[in-house]
Amino acid sequence: MIRDPETLQILLDSIRQFVNEALIPRENEVAETDSMPADIVEQMKEMGLFGLTIPEDFGGLGVTMEEEVNIAFELGRTSPAFRSYIGTNNGIGSIGILLDGTDEQKAKYLPKLAAGDFLSAFCLTEPDSGSDAASLKTTAVRDGDFYVINGTKRFITNAPHAGIFTVMARTNREIKGAGGISSFIVEANIPGVTVGKRDHKMGQKGAHTADVIFENVRVPAENLIGGKEGVGFKTAMKVLDKGRLHIAALSVGAAERMLADSLQYAIERKQFGQPIAEFQLIQAMLADSKAEIYAARCMVLDAARKRDEGLNVSTEASCAKMFATEMCSRVADRGVQIHGGAGYVSEYAIERFYRDVRLFRLYEGTTQIQQIIIARNMIREAQR
Repeated sequence: MIRDPETLQILLDSIRQFVNEALIPRENEVAETDSMPADIVEQMKEMGLFGLTIPEDFGGLGVTMEEEVNIAFELGRTSPAFRSYIGTNNGIGSIGILLDGTDEQKAKYLPKLAAGDFLSAFCLTEPDSGSDAASLKTTAVRDGDFYVINGTKRFITNAPHAGIFTVMARTNREIKGAGGISSFIVEANIPGVTVGKRDHKMGQKGAHTADVIFENVRVPAENLIGGKEGVGFKTAMKVLDKGRLHIAALSVGAAERMLADSLQYAIERKQFGQPIAEFQLIQAMLADSKAEIYAARCMVLDAARKRDEGLNVSTEASCAKMFATEMCSRVADRGVQIHGGAGYVSEYAIERFYRDVRLFRLYEGTTQIQQIIIARNMIREAQR
Protein backbone atom coordinates (compact mmCIF):
# COMPACT_ATOMS: atom_id res chain seq x y z
CA MET A 1 0.00 0.00 0.00
CA ILE A 2 1.20 3.50 -0.75
CA ARG A 3 1.88 5.27 2.53
CA ASP A 4 1.71 8.85 1.27
CA PRO A 5 0.37 9.33 -2.28
CA GLU A 6 1.43 12.98 -2.43
CA THR A 7 5.03 12.27 -1.44
CA LEU A 8 5.18 9.33 -3.84
CA GLN A 9 3.90 11.48 -6.70
CA ILE A 10 6.60 14.07 -6.02
CA LEU A 11 9.22 11.28 -6.13
CA LEU A 12 7.77 9.78 -9.31
CA ASP A 13 7.64 13.21 -10.98
CA SER A 14 11.30 13.83 -10.15
CA ILE A 15 12.32 10.40 -11.45
CA ARG A 16 10.25 10.88 -14.62
CA GLN A 17 11.97 14.22 -15.20
CA PHE A 18 15.38 12.63 -14.56
CA VAL A 19 14.63 9.84 -17.03
CA ASN A 20 13.37 12.24 -19.70
CA GLU A 21 16.00 14.95 -19.35
CA ALA A 22 19.12 13.13 -18.15
CA LEU A 23 18.93 9.43 -18.98
CA ILE A 24 17.15 9.09 -22.34
CA PRO A 25 19.46 11.66 -24.00
CA ARG A 26 22.49 9.63 -22.83
CA GLU A 27 21.28 6.19 -23.96
CA ASN A 28 23.38 6.11 -27.13
CA GLU A 29 26.47 7.26 -25.25
CA VAL A 30 26.12 4.39 -22.78
CA ALA A 31 25.53 1.88 -25.58
CA GLU A 32 28.52 3.09 -27.58
CA THR A 33 31.00 3.38 -24.69
CA ASP A 34 29.68 0.44 -22.64
CA SER A 35 30.17 2.54 -19.52
CA MET A 36 28.13 4.53 -17.01
CA PRO A 37 28.81 8.31 -17.06
CA ALA A 38 30.27 9.49 -13.75
CA ASP A 39 28.02 12.55 -13.62
CA ILE A 40 24.94 10.35 -13.99
CA VAL A 41 26.11 8.20 -11.07
CA GLU A 42 26.52 11.32 -8.93
CA GLN A 43 23.01 12.48 -9.81
CA MET A 44 21.68 9.05 -8.85
CA LYS A 45 23.39 9.36 -5.47
CA GLU A 46 21.97 12.85 -4.89
CA MET A 47 18.48 11.59 -5.66
CA GLY A 48 18.82 8.69 -3.24
CA LEU A 49 18.28 6.09 -5.96
CA PHE A 50 20.80 3.65 -4.48
CA GLY A 51 18.74 3.37 -1.29
CA LEU A 52 15.17 3.28 -2.55
CA THR A 53 14.29 0.01 -0.79
CA ILE A 54 16.64 0.37 2.19
CA PRO A 55 14.86 1.57 5.37
CA GLU A 56 15.15 5.18 6.45
CA ASP A 57 16.95 4.08 9.65
CA PHE A 58 19.88 3.12 7.42
CA GLY A 59 19.80 6.19 5.18
CA GLY A 60 17.44 4.91 2.48
CA LEU A 61 13.92 5.83 1.41
CA GLY A 62 12.30 2.60 2.58
CA VAL A 63 9.73 2.38 -0.21
CA THR A 64 7.00 -0.26 -0.09
CA MET A 65 6.70 -2.90 -2.81
CA GLU A 66 3.90 -0.99 -4.51
CA GLU A 67 5.95 2.18 -4.43
CA GLU A 68 8.96 0.29 -5.78
CA VAL A 69 7.12 -1.10 -8.80
CA ASN A 70 5.74 2.36 -9.60
CA ILE A 71 9.33 3.64 -9.59
CA ALA A 72 10.40 0.71 -11.79
CA PHE A 73 7.66 1.62 -14.29
CA GLU A 74 9.40 4.99 -14.70
CA LEU A 75 12.99 3.69 -14.77
CA GLY A 76 11.99 1.05 -17.32
CA ARG A 77 11.36 3.74 -19.94
CA THR A 78 15.08 4.17 -20.56
CA SER A 79 18.08 1.92 -21.15
CA PRO A 80 18.08 -0.99 -18.65
CA ALA A 81 21.74 -0.24 -17.90
CA PHE A 82 20.79 2.74 -15.74
CA ARG A 83 18.42 0.72 -13.59
CA SER A 84 20.87 -2.18 -13.43
CA TYR A 85 23.56 0.04 -11.94
CA ILE A 86 21.40 0.95 -8.94
CA GLY A 87 19.38 -2.27 -9.01
CA THR A 88 21.63 -4.56 -6.98
CA ASN A 89 21.85 -2.12 -4.07
CA ASN A 90 18.05 -1.98 -3.98
CA GLY A 91 17.44 -5.66 -4.66
CA ILE A 92 19.42 -8.85 -4.71
CA GLY A 93 22.58 -7.26 -3.31
CA SER A 94 21.04 -5.79 -0.17
CA ILE A 95 17.68 -7.40 0.55
CA GLY A 96 19.28 -10.59 1.92
CA ILE A 97 21.10 -8.50 4.53
CA LEU A 98 17.95 -6.52 5.23
CA LEU A 99 15.70 -9.58 5.60
CA ASP A 100 17.96 -12.00 7.45
CA GLY A 101 21.11 -10.12 8.48
CA THR A 102 22.14 -9.50 12.07
CA ASP A 103 21.78 -6.02 13.58
CA GLU A 104 25.55 -5.59 13.28
CA GLN A 105 25.55 -6.58 9.61
CA LYS A 106 22.73 -4.17 8.81
CA ALA A 107 24.40 -1.28 10.64
CA LYS A 108 27.75 -1.90 8.95
CA TYR A 109 26.69 -2.34 5.34
CA LEU A 110 23.22 -0.92 4.63
CA PRO A 111 24.07 2.80 5.12
CA LYS A 112 26.98 2.52 2.64
CA LEU A 113 24.74 0.75 0.12
CA ALA A 114 21.99 3.35 0.53
CA ALA A 115 24.45 6.18 -0.07
CA GLY A 116 25.92 4.50 -3.12
CA ASP A 117 29.37 4.52 -1.48
CA PHE A 118 29.82 1.09 -2.99
CA LEU A 119 27.84 -1.34 -5.11
CA SER A 120 26.74 -4.81 -4.11
CA ALA A 121 26.47 -8.01 -6.13
CA PHE A 122 24.56 -11.25 -5.58
CA CYS A 123 26.59 -14.41 -6.17
CA LEU A 124 24.30 -17.40 -6.70
CA THR A 125 24.68 -18.65 -10.30
CA GLU A 126 27.66 -20.91 -11.11
CA PRO A 127 29.09 -22.46 -14.29
CA ASP A 128 27.16 -25.69 -13.54
CA SER A 129 24.36 -24.22 -11.43
CA GLY A 130 21.78 -21.79 -12.77
CA SER A 131 18.10 -22.63 -12.69
CA ASP A 132 18.95 -25.52 -10.32
CA ALA A 133 20.38 -23.19 -7.71
CA ALA A 134 20.34 -25.84 -4.98
CA SER A 135 23.05 -27.80 -6.84
CA LEU A 136 25.73 -25.13 -6.36
CA LYS A 137 29.27 -26.33 -5.66
CA THR A 138 30.91 -23.33 -4.00
CA THR A 139 31.97 -24.37 -0.50
CA ALA A 140 32.48 -22.55 2.79
CA VAL A 141 34.42 -24.53 5.41
CA ARG A 142 34.58 -23.34 9.03
CA ASP A 143 38.11 -22.68 10.29
CA GLY A 144 38.07 -21.15 13.74
CA ASP A 145 36.63 -17.64 13.54
CA PHE A 146 36.59 -17.77 9.74
CA TYR A 147 34.99 -19.56 6.84
CA VAL A 148 37.18 -20.50 3.88
CA ILE A 149 35.28 -20.05 0.60
CA ASN A 150 36.19 -21.72 -2.70
CA GLY A 151 34.25 -21.64 -5.96
CA THR A 152 33.31 -19.69 -9.07
CA LYS A 153 30.19 -17.61 -9.66
CA ARG A 154 28.97 -16.70 -13.14
CA PHE A 155 27.01 -13.84 -14.81
CA ILE A 156 27.24 -11.69 -11.67
CA THR A 157 25.66 -8.29 -12.25
CA ASN A 158 27.84 -5.31 -11.23
CA ALA A 159 30.69 -7.66 -10.26
CA PRO A 160 33.36 -5.41 -11.84
CA HIS A 161 32.26 -2.49 -9.63
CA ALA A 162 31.06 -4.20 -6.45
CA GLY A 163 32.38 -3.42 -2.98
CA ILE A 164 30.66 -6.42 -1.40
CA PHE A 165 29.29 -9.73 -2.61
CA THR A 166 26.45 -11.72 -1.09
CA VAL A 167 27.74 -15.23 -1.67
CA MET A 168 25.77 -18.47 -1.52
CA ALA A 169 28.00 -21.38 -0.52
CA ARG A 170 27.60 -24.95 0.71
CA THR A 171 28.51 -25.24 4.40
CA ASN A 172 27.28 -28.82 4.84
CA ARG A 173 28.35 -31.30 2.17
CA GLU A 174 26.27 -34.04 3.77
CA ILE A 175 23.09 -32.18 2.89
CA LYS A 176 22.93 -32.23 -0.91
CA GLY A 177 20.03 -29.86 -1.43
CA ALA A 178 19.10 -26.39 -0.29
CA GLY A 179 19.44 -27.13 3.42
CA GLY A 180 23.22 -27.23 3.21
CA ILE A 181 23.58 -23.74 1.74
CA SER A 182 24.51 -20.63 3.70
CA SER A 183 24.88 -16.97 2.76
CA PHE A 184 27.91 -14.74 3.38
CA ILE A 185 28.87 -11.09 3.02
CA VAL A 186 32.25 -11.03 1.28
CA GLU A 187 34.13 -7.78 0.83
CA ALA A 188 35.60 -7.45 -2.65
CA ASN A 189 39.06 -6.31 -1.57
CA ILE A 190 40.06 -9.26 0.61
CA PRO A 191 42.71 -11.77 -0.59
CA GLY A 192 41.52 -14.55 -2.87
CA VAL A 193 38.65 -12.67 -4.53
CA THR A 194 39.13 -12.23 -8.29
CA VAL A 195 36.71 -10.70 -10.79
CA GLY A 196 36.97 -12.09 -14.33
CA LYS A 197 36.74 -10.16 -17.56
CA ARG A 198 33.47 -8.51 -18.45
CA ASP A 199 31.01 -10.63 -20.40
CA HIS A 200 30.29 -9.50 -23.96
CA LYS A 201 26.51 -9.69 -24.14
CA MET A 202 23.85 -9.47 -26.85
CA GLY A 203 22.56 -6.24 -25.36
CA GLN A 204 22.44 -4.12 -22.20
CA LYS A 205 25.70 -2.31 -22.86
CA GLY A 206 26.74 -0.35 -19.79
CA ALA A 207 25.35 -3.05 -17.48
CA HIS A 208 28.32 -5.24 -16.64
CA THR A 209 28.45 -8.88 -15.60
CA ALA A 210 31.45 -11.11 -14.94
CA ASP A 211 32.66 -14.24 -13.20
CA VAL A 212 33.75 -13.96 -9.58
CA ILE A 213 36.35 -16.47 -8.40
CA PHE A 214 36.89 -17.30 -4.72
CA GLU A 215 40.18 -19.05 -3.91
CA ASN A 216 40.70 -19.85 -0.24
CA VAL A 217 38.93 -16.63 0.73
CA ARG A 218 38.91 -16.23 4.51
CA VAL A 219 35.68 -14.58 5.57
CA PRO A 220 35.02 -13.69 9.23
CA ALA A 221 32.36 -15.91 10.78
CA GLU A 222 30.51 -12.74 11.76
CA ASN A 223 29.79 -12.25 8.03
CA LEU A 224 27.56 -15.33 7.90
CA ILE A 225 24.21 -13.69 7.13
CA GLY A 226 21.88 -14.14 10.08
CA GLY A 227 24.67 -15.84 12.06
CA LYS A 228 23.24 -19.27 11.28
CA GLU A 229 24.19 -21.96 8.78
CA GLY A 230 21.73 -23.61 6.42
CA VAL A 231 19.38 -20.69 5.79
CA GLY A 232 21.21 -19.17 2.82
CA PHE A 233 19.06 -20.73 0.13
CA LYS A 234 15.90 -19.57 1.87
CA THR A 235 17.39 -16.08 1.94
CA ALA A 236 18.09 -16.32 -1.79
CA MET A 237 14.53 -17.36 -2.54
CA LYS A 238 13.12 -14.47 -0.52
CA VAL A 239 15.33 -12.12 -2.48
CA LEU A 240 14.33 -13.58 -5.84
CA ASP A 241 10.62 -13.42 -5.04
CA LYS A 242 10.86 -9.67 -4.56
CA GLY A 243 13.20 -9.27 -7.52
CA ARG A 244 10.75 -10.98 -9.86
CA LEU A 245 8.14 -8.32 -9.18
CA HIS A 246 10.72 -5.62 -9.82
CA ILE A 247 11.75 -7.13 -13.16
CA ALA A 248 8.09 -7.51 -14.12
CA ALA A 249 7.55 -3.81 -13.43
CA LEU A 250 10.70 -2.91 -15.35
CA SER A 251 9.34 -4.90 -18.31
CA VAL A 252 6.13 -2.90 -18.23
CA GLY A 253 8.07 0.37 -18.29
CA ALA A 254 10.24 -0.78 -21.19
CA ALA A 255 7.19 -1.96 -23.13
CA GLU A 256 5.48 1.39 -22.61
CA ARG A 257 8.55 3.19 -23.99
CA MET A 258 8.73 0.90 -27.03
CA LEU A 259 5.03 1.29 -27.72
CA ALA A 260 5.24 5.08 -27.44
CA ASP A 261 8.16 5.14 -29.89
CA SER A 262 6.36 2.79 -32.28
CA LEU A 263 3.14 4.80 -32.16
CA GLN A 264 5.00 8.03 -32.87
CA TYR A 265 6.84 6.43 -35.79
CA ALA A 266 3.59 5.04 -37.20
CA ILE A 267 1.99 8.49 -37.07
CA GLU A 268 4.94 10.17 -38.79
CA ARG A 269 5.86 7.50 -41.36
CA LYS A 270 3.84 7.70 -44.58
CA GLN A 271 3.28 5.05 -47.23
CA PHE A 272 0.75 5.03 -50.06
CA GLY A 273 -0.03 8.65 -49.28
CA GLN A 274 -1.03 8.24 -45.65
CA PRO A 275 0.49 7.58 -42.20
CA ILE A 276 1.03 3.88 -41.62
CA ALA A 277 -0.88 4.34 -38.35
CA GLU A 278 -4.00 4.42 -40.54
CA PHE A 279 -3.40 0.85 -41.71
CA GLN A 280 -5.48 -1.67 -39.80
CA LEU A 281 -2.72 -4.28 -39.52
CA ILE A 282 -0.48 -1.66 -37.90
CA GLN A 283 -3.36 -0.70 -35.62
CA ALA A 284 -3.77 -4.34 -34.61
CA MET A 285 -0.15 -4.52 -33.45
CA LEU A 286 -0.51 -1.26 -31.53
CA ALA A 287 -3.75 -2.42 -29.90
CA ASP A 288 -2.37 -5.84 -28.91
CA SER A 289 0.63 -4.19 -27.29
CA LYS A 290 -1.52 -1.68 -25.40
CA ALA A 291 -3.82 -4.39 -24.03
CA GLU A 292 -0.96 -6.66 -22.95
CA ILE A 293 0.89 -3.80 -21.23
CA TYR A 294 -2.30 -2.89 -19.37
CA ALA A 295 -2.76 -6.50 -18.23
CA ALA A 296 0.85 -6.78 -17.07
CA ARG A 297 0.69 -3.49 -15.16
CA CYS A 298 -2.45 -4.65 -13.33
CA MET A 299 -0.81 -7.98 -12.43
CA VAL A 300 2.30 -6.29 -11.06
CA LEU A 301 0.36 -3.80 -8.95
CA ASP A 302 -1.95 -6.49 -7.58
CA ALA A 303 0.95 -8.73 -6.55
CA ALA A 304 2.87 -5.80 -5.03
CA ARG A 305 -0.12 -4.78 -2.91
CA LYS A 306 -0.57 -8.33 -1.67
CA ARG A 307 3.10 -8.52 -0.72
CA ASP A 308 2.80 -5.26 1.20
CA GLU A 309 -0.13 -6.81 3.07
CA GLY A 310 2.18 -9.60 4.22
CA LEU A 311 0.72 -12.30 2.00
CA ASN A 312 2.76 -15.04 0.33
CA VAL A 313 3.01 -13.95 -3.30
CA SER A 314 5.27 -16.69 -4.65
CA THR A 315 2.70 -17.66 -7.28
CA GLU A 316 1.64 -14.10 -8.10
CA ALA A 317 5.25 -12.91 -8.43
CA SER A 318 6.07 -15.75 -10.81
CA CYS A 319 2.88 -15.11 -12.82
CA ALA A 320 3.71 -11.43 -13.11
CA LYS A 321 7.34 -12.05 -14.00
CA MET A 322 6.47 -14.68 -16.61
CA PHE A 323 3.69 -12.70 -18.28
CA ALA A 324 5.32 -9.27 -18.16
CA THR A 325 8.69 -10.35 -19.53
CA GLU A 326 7.18 -12.43 -22.31
CA MET A 327 4.82 -9.54 -23.10
CA CYS A 328 7.78 -7.17 -23.26
CA SER A 329 9.50 -9.31 -25.88
CA ARG A 330 6.31 -9.43 -27.97
CA VAL A 331 5.99 -5.64 -27.81
CA ALA A 332 9.65 -5.32 -28.86
CA ASP A 333 9.07 -7.63 -31.82
CA ARG A 334 5.98 -5.72 -32.92
CA GLY A 335 7.88 -2.46 -32.49
CA VAL A 336 10.60 -3.58 -34.90
CA GLN A 337 7.90 -4.73 -37.33
CA ILE A 338 6.10 -1.40 -37.18
CA HIS A 339 9.37 0.44 -37.82
CA GLY A 340 10.08 -1.85 -40.77
CA GLY A 341 13.65 -1.62 -42.04
CA ALA A 342 14.26 1.35 -39.75
CA GLY A 343 13.72 -0.95 -36.77
CA TYR A 344 16.79 -2.95 -37.70
CA VAL A 345 19.24 -0.04 -37.60
CA SER A 346 20.68 1.50 -34.46
CA GLU A 347 19.48 4.99 -35.33
CA TYR A 348 16.20 4.06 -33.67
CA ALA A 349 15.94 3.05 -30.00
CA ILE A 350 13.74 0.05 -30.81
CA GLU A 351 16.75 -1.82 -32.25
CA ARG A 352 18.60 -1.53 -28.94
CA PHE A 353 15.54 -2.26 -26.81
CA TYR A 354 14.81 -5.36 -28.90
CA ARG A 355 18.15 -6.80 -27.77
CA ASP A 356 18.13 -5.38 -24.26
CA VAL A 357 14.76 -6.72 -23.12
CA ARG A 358 15.52 -10.29 -24.21
CA LEU A 359 17.42 -10.73 -20.97
CA PHE A 360 14.30 -10.08 -18.87
CA ARG A 361 13.02 -13.57 -19.72
CA LEU A 362 16.19 -15.15 -18.36
CA TYR A 363 17.32 -13.58 -15.12
CA GLU A 364 15.59 -13.77 -11.75
CA GLY A 365 14.47 -17.21 -12.99
CA THR A 366 13.70 -18.12 -16.60
CA THR A 367 10.15 -18.27 -17.93
CA GLN A 368 10.31 -22.05 -17.67
CA ILE A 369 11.30 -21.86 -13.99
CA GLN A 370 8.34 -19.53 -13.37
CA GLN A 371 6.06 -22.09 -15.00
CA ILE A 372 7.38 -24.80 -12.70
CA ILE A 373 6.95 -22.62 -9.60
CA ILE A 374 3.39 -21.69 -10.54
CA ALA A 375 2.36 -25.27 -11.31
CA ARG A 376 3.96 -26.73 -8.18
CA ASN A 377 2.30 -24.10 -6.00
CA MET A 378 -1.05 -24.91 -7.62
CA ILE A 379 -0.62 -28.63 -7.01
CA ARG A 380 0.48 -28.06 -3.41
CA GLU A 381 -2.57 -25.90 -2.74
CA ALA A 382 -4.92 -28.44 -4.31
CA GLN A 383 -3.54 -31.29 -2.17
CA ARG A 384 -3.98 -29.54 1.16
